[in-house]
Amino acid sequence: MRKIFFYIALFLATTVMADGIKWAKDFDSGIAQAKAEKKPVLFVFSRHTCKYCKVLEKTTFSDTRVIKGLNRDFIPIIAYSDENDAMPKELWRPGTPTIWFLYSNGEPMYQPLMGAVGPEDFLRALSIVKQEFSKTKTKRAKK
Repeated sequence: MRKIFFYIALFLATTVMADGIKWAKDFDSGIAQAKAEKKPVLFVFSRHTCKYCKVLEKTTFSDTRVIKGLNRDFIPIIAYSDENDAMPKELWRPGTPTIWFLYSNGEPMYQPLMGAVGPEDFLRALSIVKQEFSKTKTKRAKK
């Protein structure tokens, strides 16, 4: 009987983990993937001990609509300051979480969002970024 509960728990845990945001391995590989797939980038500068980073992860980044939109339309990258993850110095800000939307080449589309953004506002931001990225992609294709 214990084995059955163990396997059920293992199955549920792997199913939940598989449904999360598919973060790129690191900044450089994420940018390479964004260029190859012609997608915008969500870059998050975070810290494991940051209260608002934890809030962002437990609310917004756990929302199924956000997860689906990010995995489908963006290349998500996260860097942790307390792990000394590599990131361009131009994107560094003193506070965390810092949320950047970037073009495929790593250039910022806008100034960063600072702090824990709720799921509804984040979904609106994703929609705006996706629309702007499509316009820019269309303009570049016409040149």
